[in-house]
Amino acid sequence: MLDVKIINGKIIDLENNKIIEGDIGIKDGKIADMGSVSGEAELVIDAGENHISPGFIDIHMHEEDFTLTKKEEYDISDTMLNMGVTTCAVGNCGNNRQGIKELYDFINEKGNPVNYLTYIGHNFLRVQAGNSDIYKSSTKEQIKKMQKAVKEAVDFGAIGVSYGLEYCPGIDTEEAIAITKEIHGREDLLLAAHYRKDAIHALDSINEMAYIGREAKIPFQISHLSSCSAFGNMTEALALIQEIRDSGTDIMVDAYPYDAFSTYIGSAVFDEGCFETWNKSYDAIMLTEEPYKGVYCDKELFEKVRKEYPKMLVVANVMNEEEIIEALNHPLVMAASDGIYRNHSGHPRGAGTFPRIIGRFVRDMKVMEFFDAVYKMTLMPARRLKINNKGLLKEGYDADITIFDYDRIIDKATFREPQLRPEGIDYVLIDGKVAVEKGKTVNNTLGKFYKRGEA
Repeated sequence: MLDVKIINGKIIDLENNKIIEGDIGIKDGKIADMGSVSGEAELVIDAGENHISPGFIDIHMHEEDFTLTKKEEYDISDTMLNMGVTTCAVGNCGNNRQGIKELYDFINEKGNPVNYLTYIGHNFLRVQAGNSDIYKSSTKEQIKKMQKAVKEAVDFGAIGVSYGLEYCPGIDTEEAIAITKEIHGREDLLLAAHYRKDAIHALDSINEMAYIGREAKIPFQISHLSSCSAFGNMTEALALIQEIRDSGTDIMVDAYPYDAFSTYIGSAVFDEGCFETWNKSYDAIMLTEEPYKGVYCDKELFEKVRKEYPKMLVVANVMNEEEIIEALNHPLVMAASDGIYRNHSGHPRGAGTFPRIIGRFVRDMKVMEFFDAVYKMTLMPARRLKINNKGLLKEGYDADITIFDYDRIIDKATFREPQLRPEGIDYVLIDGKVAVEKGKTVNNTLGKFYKRGEA
């Protein structure tokens, strides 16, 4: 007998770009049968002619911060599940919000709303190695400590190294390369980076990231191109990335579907000159936490909060949506949320990215093709992360599944209420078990911590 049978669905076949009207049978966490499934099951889910998709895979987001959640609640991983995401890559932008082993132990003990894989972050390791000054170069001894720590993290199961170059101006290109010494040439790993500088500096940043990847001989993932080059030079940026790829460097990209970014107001992103670079003013910055939640800045307030609340997440309305759409349509770009929350405050991308792409960009605006969009949210990131058993609806693959109503699916989270649940996500299954049923969470502990090669 099957464990679960999903009937009356529109099964998304990404290998052939077609819809199969039929059923899916699930046994022991795997897809056992597809099409016309005759076997009985302990649980039958009627998809009601809605679309059955592989669970969405977020290749770039930021995990919970245990100093805030006290390990007593989930934050962003709950919103990931709500929007149909089943697997995420965390530890991005050079920033692990706690040690990898601590995250692993927590998920092993309590479970998680979604599956996690993780990078080891360069910026995080700098502090561990004794360099807490973001404007200061690391010493040779500190670099040796980081080389050892990178090797230990990879041996433990990290998928690679992430960088936050803009967040830490003291990191030079040589240091970024040097910390990979013990993993040089590992094609089973990934390097991922938040670029050095955006807008008019984006092309130089892209060239630097490509250089790091070439020197380390490790595939390279450019993080959230939407907030790097959606300032008037996206066409040039994409052309450069394609040229680099064509020349033999394994480089790819992710992007999110919003024209505003979010980060900590005290970070180096907001150092002097940023507004001139973006051709924007202080009123482009919205504060996301009390006592100024939802308030837009002027110069005085910006400087006050930057000094007194440096860890406050803010939203910067500085990018062009048409260029973000251009990026998301490029064959080297996959979808990702870059989601991050602090005490349930932040940017709506952490709760709405994937429904927004389908509902807004595919269905309503008709600026993306359906199968291409779903591919960029499932199979493309699975292959990039070298996850062999996810990202497709196919016999033998993991039964991580999202069922959505194409006519209703849309993001509902806003910049003032950034964690509102989207509409149209009817069911989510992880490992063949129901996590979301009829649009409501029924189990948020099914997710696992996957070490590299386990998924």
